[in-house]
Amino acid sequence: MEDVVIAGAGPNGLMLACELALAGVRPLVLERLPEPANENRANGLVGQVVRLLDRRGLHERLAGPIGPPVPAFVFGAMRLDLTLADPNPLHILGVPQRQVEAMLNARAAELGVEIRRGHALTGLTQDADSVTVDVDGPGGGYRLTARFLVGADGGRSATRKLAGIDFPGVTDDRTVSRTAHATVPAELTDPRSGGLRVPGHGVIPPFFHYRTETGLFVYAPFPAGPLISTTEWSNEEEAGDETPLTLDELRASARRVLGFDLPLGPPEGDGPHQLRRLRGGNTRLAERFRDGRVLLVGDAAHVHSAIGGPGLNLGLQDAAGLGWKLAAELHGWAPAGLLDTYERERRPVAERVVMHTRAQAALIAPGGNVTALRELFGELLALPSTVQHIADLMSGADIRYEPGTDHPLDGRWAPDLVLDNGIRLAELTRTARPLLLDFTGSLGDDVRGWADRVDLVTGKADGAATALLVRPDGYVAWATSAAEPDEDDRKALRAALERWFGHPLDV
Repeated sequence: MEDVVIAGAGPNGLMLACELALAGVRPLVLERLPEPANENRANGLVGQVVRLLDRRGLHERLAGPIGPPVPAFVFGAMRLDLTLADPNPLHILGVPQRQVEAMLNARAAELGVEIRRGHALTGLTQDADSVTVDVDGPGGGYRLTARFLVGADGGRSATRKLAGIDFPGVTDDRTVSRTAHATVPAELTDPRSGGLRVPGHGVIPPFFHYRTETGLFVYAPFPAGPLISTTEWSNEEEAGDETPLTLDELRASARRVLGFDLPLGPPEGDGPHQLRRLRGGNTRLAERFRDGRVLLVGDAAHVHSAIGGPGLNLGLQDAAGLGWKLAAELHGWAPAGLLDTYERERRPVAERVVMHTRAQAALIAPGGNVTALRELFGELLALPSTVQHIADLMSGADIRYEPGTDHPLDGRWAPDLVLDNGIRLAELTRTARPLLLDFTGSLGDDVRGWADRVDLVTGKADGAATALLVRPDGYVAWATSAAEPDEDDRKALRAALERWFGHPLDV
């Protein structure tokens, strides 16, 4: 019997596989496609997920050491001046999804994860102890039994459908988005900002959504070549989805959005080059993220607009939030109800992403009423409190899981501490084990009963706490600011240890 079968070898399935392997569980990953997809579905990572990758040592594999947060971003095609936020929580990692998948695939291989490509999930049944799945592979059909099945198989998830989990939401067929790698004449590029000079519009900033009364335009000069994107509200005369997108069609769309004949040439280099049309979009949220021994992560659990780049931020953190809890269940030390906290924590986060992506969709729509709304919203975006709120929302920095104490860090993402020996917290979390950071040097006896599950780190560090209990997914399970923790602090620590990491050993 397998411990865990993961359906889907996209970023979320691979991240979950790595998390489980770090926790001592060897999952089996099934992927229906025979080869990794060459198409880019995302062009970067936005938000807390960048810091999560740093804490697993994966950021360095993609782009070297993590840098500072970005000084500006975009919300609803409006500039978000992040110099007004203190602290600024919004990190960006501009790498294409296929590069992220390749990195995670290599990491999974290093950790001994088996990935079977060309193997599609076709059926499942479950009882109180196991899940039985039917698989269609290159050599024919076969059957597997596992203790758990996780669907990481996208918005059209076979896992979700076979488990009978509803996927309510709305479908909007009004928009048509066109995206392609293309070249533009050098005289249209602005050497100072990297943006695009367009008559009647001035310089359109790079990587920002630019709204007009007729649509949305994006110019993204990536190192591999510029990416041009338009979004319009559909009409019946446009080409159907079955007709491949052409540069001529994209040029015509850009003309309607900008009122200017933007000269677009074919892309340079070997590619792969994007040439994609998307009609409409779905906003849907799974009725539940768990059905017995079947669980969902990523797009299998939630789909929404890609505006603002929240998809991988949400999905990869789903994987990190589920991995350690599933491993605890398999190792036998999970406290009662631990696995149920996965949905209780992650579904509200998905609900907020759905909310802010729909709000942004409203702000980019055409029409004079929306233009007036944007004028008012622009005034609000000049207020530091508004910028802070939206930056926290888009990055995921506003997440607070159920705290056990009233300490302000309890339930929050652990701060990026640096110990007095120069070691960063991100270097201590690469094993994905729980950590007790004890800067008082007095809590060793309190954590001794959990020594097989929780690592004790002592030393000194500046910050808002003198001791922190950090979960494997990077969130604080307990904190104190006392220089000398008293019995109440110790009692709360032991309660948090038992709540999240089970009963102590007899020591």
